[in-house]
Amino acid sequence: MAQTKDSSMKYISLVTLTVQNALLGLCTRYVRTRPGDMFLSTSAVLMGELVKLVTCLAILPTSEGSLSRAWLAIKTQILDQKLDTLKVGVPSLIYTVQNNLLYVAASNLDAATYQVTYQLKILTTAVFSVTILRRSLRPLQWCALLVLLVGVALVQLAQAEPARPTADAPAQSQLLGFSCALAACVLSGFAGIYFEKILKGSDVSVWIRNVQLSALSLPLALATGLLSDGGRIADKGLLFGFDWVVWCVIFQNAMGGLLVAVVVKYADNILKGFATSLAIIISCIVSIYLFDFQLSVMFVAGTAMVLSAVFMYSYQPPVVAAIPLKADGGGSAVRKVAP
Repeated sequence: MAQTKDSSMKYISLVTLTVQNALLGLCTRYVRTRPGDMFLSTSAVLMGELVKLVTCLAILPTSEGSLSRAWLAIKTQILDQKLDTLKVGVPSLIYTVQNNLLYVAASNLDAATYQVTYQLKILTTAVFSVTILRRSLRPLQWCALLVLLVGVALVQLAQAEPARPTADAPAQSQLLGFSCALAACVLSGFAGIYFEKILKGSDVSVWIRNVQLSALSLPLALATGLLSDGGRIADKGLLFGFDWVVWCVIFQNAMGGLLVAVVVKYADNILKGFATSLAIIISCIVSIYLFDFQLSVMFVAGTAMVLSAVFMYSYQPPVVAAIPLKADGGGSAVRKVAP
C-alpha cells in the first residue's frame, strides 16, 4: 500500500513540477512584455520571499509534530543561534539578486530561449560542487556539461537577431537578457552549493533553514527595492501594476523550490530532468502560438543538445555488488551483479 502511495506521489509531483516549470517561464515572459502598467520586479521578489516565509512557517508545525515544538525549534535554532542564522545571510543576498536578474532576463528573452539558457545552472552548480564540496564527476557528466554548453551557445546564436519591439511593448536586448540569465546561473550554482553545505554541516531541518533564508531575504529584498526603485515606490506604491497574473507568477516562483524537494523525495534525478525537459518542450510549443516564436534548425539542434545533457548529467549507473561464491575446489570466487 505504501509503495503504491509513493508511486502515485512520484508521478503527481513529476507532473506538477513540469507544469510549474513551463507556466513560470511563460507567465513571467507574458507579464514582463504585455502592454499596460509594468510592476516593479523588486516588489515581486519581496512578495515572493514573504510567500515563502509564510508557507514554511505553515508547514513547520507539521514537520516538527506540533505548534509548540515548531515554536521551540524557532526559538532554539533561530532566535538563540544568531551567528548560525547569519550564515544563511550569504545565500539570502545571492538569491535576492538572482531573482531580480531573472526578471530582467525574462523581459529580454523569449520564454523558450529563457528556459533553455537557464539550464546553464547545471554547469555552474557542477563547477562549484567540485571546487567547494570537493566532489568528483563521472566522465559522462563532464561530457554532458560540454554538450550543455554547446547547446546553449547554439540556442543563443539562433536568437541572435534582436526582437522588434511593437509600439506598446518595451525594447528588448538579447545581450542584456543572456548576460542576466548567465549571471543568475552563476549565483544560483554558488548559492545552492553553499546552502547545501550549511544543511549538511548541521542537524537543523530544511524547513528551519528555509525560514532563516526567507526571514533574512525579506529585509534584503526590501532594501534592494528602496535603493533601486525607491522613487517609483514612493510615487506609485509597492504593489503598482500587480494583478492576478503577477500574483500567479509570484506564487509559482515561491512554490518551485518546495516542489523540487517533493520530487527529490519521491522520485529521482532522472525524473526531475525529465520534468525539466518536458517543461522546455511545452514552453517552445506554447511560445510559437502565444508569442509568435519562430523555430529554426539551429534552435532545435541546440535545445536537443540541452535536453540530452540534462539526462546525461542526471544518469546514475547501476551499482555493482560483489557476491562471494564458493568454488568447486574449496576456494572462493566473486560474482558481480547489478541490483
